[in-house]
Amino acid sequence: MSTGSENLFAQLSAFSSQSSRRSWFQHLQSRHERTWNVVRTLGIEPRHNLSDSITYVRCDALQWISQLPPNSIHAVVTDPPYGMVEYEEKNHSKLRGGRGGVWRIPPSFDGAKRRPVPRFTVLTREDILNLHGFFTSVASGLLKVLVPGGHVFIASNPLVSTMTFHAFIESGFEKRGEIIRLVQTLRGGDRPKGAEEDFPDISVMPKSCWEPWGIFRKPIEGTVADNLRSWGAGGLRRISDDEPFKDVIQCSPTRSTEKEIAPHPSLKPQRLLRKLVKAALPLGIGVIYDPFAGSGSTLAAAAAMSLCALGTDSDSQYFAMAKRVFEPLSSLPVFQYE
Repeated sequence: MSTGSENLFAQLSAFSSQSSRRSWFQHLQSRHERTWNVVRTLGIEPRHNLSDSITYVRCDALQWISQLPPNSIHAVVTDPPYGMVEYEEKNHSKLRGGRGGVWRIPPSFDGAKRRPVPRFTVLTREDILNLHGFFTSVASGLLKVLVPGGHVFIASNPLVSTMTFHAFIESGFEKRGEIIRLVQTLRGGDRPKGAEEDFPDISVMPKSCWEPWGIFRKPIEGTVADNLRSWGAGGLRRISDDEPFKDVIQCSPTRSTEKEIAPHPSLKPQRLLRKLVKAALPLGIGVIYDPFAGSGSTLAAAAAMSLCALGTDSDSQYFAMAKRVFEPLSSLPVFQYE
């Protein structure tokens, strides 16, 4: 074959490849638009259409998941409640009041009022079984509504992550690893309660310096490339051409600016969430879902990255908060979080 023929063949092959990509990519875009119009208008529950690409619905997560059509969600990024006991109304009321219940209210330090954290160590065997059952229900529901290859990013903590992650594996998800968020938390490192002076050299448990996020994937159809063309899912978006998405993220606690905007007890920082939502949609097409949206920080992160997202939560106060904080959270300068 002559050089001229070789060049023509290469040009035709490239054109054919581009045409093929346009075909399946346009199909994905078209199907996403149809799906988004269905899921964001589903049901009669109260909702905030925070933008053309972001919707927050006030309802129970399991109830909402049961209404979603199969293969309608492309990724899940969520920080769920752990130990259902601390989110019972009696304990949540004590949290909002700043005293009592299973919530540990840390003392002020250097004039800064620290956030409450739940006492996961008080969970009984029955609580643990209920926790496992709850996440099994969540995982089973998500397996139905996610597209093949859709990923779940779920926040946990070292005390209960094994149980939570196992529930997803039992339900049919493939575990694809864990993200280790390096962060100094308030959990652990304390001396024996009520006997601090008697045991000054003792810590009841290690002070936690990391936060695990489980990564799970619904089984793919065919190869990863096949699945990406068919569903727009199956892989994780790279940080850049030269750098893949990584499983260790250095991310300090949420900054005071964000806490002032959205005073939620477990607010995750935008500089973390924006990295996760970007990775979760490998082609930038599809719907991200946060079943436990709280103040709407995941939705704000998706909006900042020009992605489409749906959130649900049953708490009326957080639902109202989300409408107020969406714009200031999503408009925080993106360059701080890349």
